[in-house]
Amino acid sequence: MNKNVERLYNGIIKENPTFVLMLGMCPTLAVTSSAINGLGMGLSTTVVLVLSNLLISAFRKVIPNGVRMPAFIVIVASLVTMVQFIMNAYTPSLSDSLGVYIPLIVVNCIILGRAESYASKNPVVPSIFDGVGMGLGFTFGLTCIGLIREILGAGQAFGFQILPLADKANGVAGFTPITIFVMAPGAFLVLACLVAVMNIVRAKMEAKGKPLAAPSGCLSGDCMGCAQSAMCTGRSLSDDAAKAAASVQEKEKE
Repeated sequence: MNKNVERLYNGIIKENPTFVLMLGMCPTLAVTSSAINGLGMGLSTTVVLVLSNLLISAFRKVIPNGVRMPAFIVIVASLVTMVQFIMNAYTPSLSDSLGVYIPLIVVNCIILGRAESYASKNPVVPSIFDGVGMGLGFTFGLTCIGLIREILGAGQAFGFQILPLADKANGVAGFTPITIFVMAPGAFLVLACLVAVMNIVRAKMEAKGKPLAAPSGCLSGDCMGCAQSAMCTGRSLSDDAAKAAASVQEKEKE
């Protein structure tokens, strides 16, 4: 599989941030009361993710290792500010609905995680595709959760009434909204069901001999200090070389 296509596949399916890696749970649970909110949050995060991956990858050899995290946060914060101003200008109603969760994209663990574990170690083009894949995976997850909650909780999809509501006063039969799904508990219920579906799909793929491999990569990027480094599928050759060099140094000290 082409490396760039693989990054898209990983972000949407194998390493889906919402259903597999379980990252970005704060906006996932908070803003998905409707499909529009989920779609808007996902796309705004995707824009920031793609642009931050592009810039961080382009400057990866210039940014000193000791200040890389503060540098990443400055880059992401600048992009989030731009996205927020654009949304305020062109989609004010959506911006008001998402509220404080737009500025909180700055500390979204998906963005900082991809910056640290992938963009800071890889060329520009694969990093862009990694950002697109992860962003689309996040958008897909939020939109699915928002759509299910909106249909069950209000009988609507993207703001349009698709299920006729019951009118008991006039004796008209119809759909009775399950209001819990537009409340906070509904987010947990829908997320749990969709994660269960993803696990069933993964189990069936493994049973057919076509397993979806375990997610690769990490948030810290520090293979030397990771207890799971021996089983990690996302290590680079440089990580292995560094580990071998450290082992040699320890033997020399002994």
